[in-house]
Amino acid sequence: MSQARFDFDLPTPAEEPAAPRPPRAAADPERLAQKLERHPDYRVLRRLQPRLDFGPEPAGAAEGSPHRCRALVLDTETTGLVHATDRIIELAMLLVAVDVRTGQPFGPVQVFEGFEDPGMPIPEKAKEVTGISDDMVRGQRLDDAAVGALVAQADLVVAHNAGFDRPFVEARFPAFADKAWACSFQDIDWKAAGAGSSKLGALAADQGWFFDAHRAQVDCHALLQVLTRPVGTDLRNGWGQLIDAAAATRFRLRAVGAPFERKDLLKARGYRWDAEARVWSCMLPTEALLDAECDWLRTEVYGRSGVRLEVEALDSRVRYSARPGKRLAVVL
Repeated sequence: MSQARFDFDLPTPAEEPAAPRPPRAAADPERLAQKLERHPDYRVLRRLQPRLDFGPEPAGAAEGSPHRCRALVLDTETTGLVHATDRIIELAMLLVAVDVRTGQPFGPVQVFEGFEDPGMPIPEKAKEVTGISDDMVRGQRLDDAAVGALVAQADLVVAHNAGFDRPFVEARFPAFADKAWACSFQDIDWKAAGAGSSKLGALAADQGWFFDAHRAQVDCHALLQVLTRPVGTDLRNGWGQLIDAAAATRFRLRAVGAPFERKDLLKARGYRWDAEARVWSCMLPTEALLDAECDWLRTEVYGRSGVRLEVEALDSRVRYSARPGKRLAVVL
């Protein structure tokens, strides 16, 4: 009897199915970021996290101390660029105490944010920039009492484009007119500090952060933290520089009746043409620089003495507002 032969199609060891791998642990994004940071070909940006407490009160900065400044960081979103005809649709504010000696914030951050119905359709351009729709503001109104309570506590109001924000909030809330203001865009020389741009998003990126810009509250948080870092090689941080700027008087000099043929010379020196007043003007940070500029105008622009110039003294209570400063008459 012949032996039966059975052929089984058995897999060879190489063909055997691999054992299932254990699930890989989720990668730690911060660990990956730190690894990339050690490589010279990469820069890492982290999403800016709002900071709502800056730690304990430093010695000597108690309530009522001259070393304590209550700073109000502010940002608005509006229907357009003209405060006389456009309206606020969003307002955000952060109130924080700052140690004048170090420029460092401390303690808890008080937060306000609200929408306001402008009583008109939001223009498409404003919707594109802000992401705020008509539905978001319909029937909304800013809380006057809450805004007034924060403004009353502030020693200094700061915005990243105070020349834009101040006229808008003063038109809506007159209490802002009684406050000292500083502008983190104009009052800090970011170019001299090595920054490629003075825009808030670029300044945050230089410090390793990104954020969703053009919404009022997140812009305020970004500015608050940008100002806590040193500015270039200056020993003071941004807050220290703004506190100093708010204590100073600046001078707007108008070169009345400057000869037309000197326009290129004036422009090269930093003068700006005011089309409405039809005059070249510049801003000077100290009285000494004002005197020096008058000497330059006498010799290089007018070529004679006896010219009457217009000078406007601007302290922080009128600077960046739509209101005029103290008018001075200067005769060369």
